[in-house]
Amino acid sequence: MQNSKRIAGLVGPTLVAMLVSEFPLVQPHLYDAQIPPVVYLSGVLMFAGGLAIVRAHNHWARDWTVLVTLSGWFFLVLGLFRMFSAGLYQKGSANTSTTAFIVLEGVLLVIGLIITFKAYSRGGK
Repeated sequence: MQNSKRIAGLVGPTLVAMLVSEFPLVQPHLYDAQIPPVVYLSGVLMFAGGLAIVRAHNHWARDWTVLVTLSGWFFLVLGLFRMFSAGLYQKGSANTSTTAFIVLEGVLLVIGLIITFKAYSRGGK
């Protein structure tokens, strides 16, 4: 549990900060002018972070700690996609509606807040 809390203490706030900073209501045109090299670079960073999480925390328990494992796998897969399909990702994100971004990022924000809360709360599970 201590390992889960330590990793969640990094993943949760990072996820929350990323999502709030790129939220369409905060930066409405963030994805309009992306270029494939920037998408590729963010993919490399996501892949490395996801791989680190999966290597250190690949636990499939029926509690909140599975969110840490799932976030690692999510970053790993999304990072690979951004690395190998940077142009396709860039075009897809430019053509996605603001409403779809708000819904998806809202769900991910709730997950990030849960991970953060669990990481910094007292007690066991």
